[in-house]
Amino acid sequence: MPDLAPLKILELFSGIGGMHTALGISEVPGEVCAAVDINSVANEVYSHNFPNIKVLRKNIQKISPNFINKMGVNTILMSPPCQPFTRVGNKKDLDDKRCVPLAHILSILKELVHLQYILVENVTGFETSEAGECLRGAVTAAGFEFREMMISPLQLGIPNSRERYYMVAVKKPLQFTLDIPARDELDDKAVRNIMRKVSNRKTPSCISDILDLPDDSSEYNKFLVSDDVLRKRAWILDIATKTSTKTCCYTKSYTHYIEGTGSVYCPYDEKFIENTYETAKTLERDSSEYLTCLKTLRLRFFTPKEVQRTLCFPDSFTYPPEITRKQKYRLLGNSINVEVVSRLIRIMTNYTET
Repeated sequence: MPDLAPLKILELFSGIGGMHTALGISEVPGEVCAAVDINSVANEVYSHNFPNIKVLRKNIQKISPNFINKMGVNTILMSPPCQPFTRVGNKKDLDDKRCVPLAHILSILKELVHLQYILVENVTGFETSEAGECLRGAVTAAGFEFREMMISPLQLGIPNSRERYYMVAVKKPLQFTLDIPARDELDDKAVRNIMRKVSNRKTPSCISDILDLPDDSSEYNKFLVSDDVLRKRAWILDIATKTSTKTCCYTKSYTHYIEGTGSVYCPYDEKFIENTYETAKTLERDSSEYLTCLKTLRLRFFTPKEVQRTLCFPDSFTYPPEITRKQKYRLLGNSINVEVVSRLIRIMTNYTET
């Protein structure tokens, strides 16, 4: 392990505290000096889990270099809004007002006198955006060396497809001890090898590892997929079983919208699912027999705790009692995979397994 002074971290776009959680998992010494997010509900959850941290609900573009320098911040961890780089957000890129806070932070990097480390997370597509180009230009101009990676939890053996863009940057003369190729030269095998070199922590490997709600639970029916969804959308559902090693990316719209927002769970094996769908094909979709057939699958949504486990948050991460189930799904959909980020923190600070 390197002789590293504790990180003094400013967590921007902090959400529920995914970066802070990742820091703890990484075992890299450090403290969060302040967390900043405009979302008051996310801030409630953050404060609930980290009651001693200063959580600020303010516009990031109003943060001054002096404010950051006074805290002695040497590390910035941030996950800026992804909507400017997604199809749903119309891919407005830098023309989207939600890019203004990121642009502001990049404009003041040179003035942050203690800053040594930067970690950025965003959606796939950010890497080819104008904002991505501005990020690379700004960190280079501020004297940083950086590495970019596209990583999915699947590459760590975690059963969730959630590919994201990541940048880790260190202020020269600091250097990376791991040999990390350029982003367009990083294949799946290379990413797996790099991530294994910094941690061998045990993570969930299949759906049975993340299940919280027993199949015979009295609460099971509260999470069932509705009859209306079964009638209209059964054929586009991504269904996971106990032995599945992959689920779709969970978004903030999980359970509210169906297509592309996450997987659903079936307590039976794949052969039973296949046979049930084959039978359903022979029935009229508006018939009661069709619905009865599909209901035998007992398809349900994953619970918030199960989604949380998929993102590798510990069970000790909890919510204030007033936070609703819908709010939990939205908050988790906007969060990060903390295991992936914990390993990137170790890469950034040159913590490797011995």
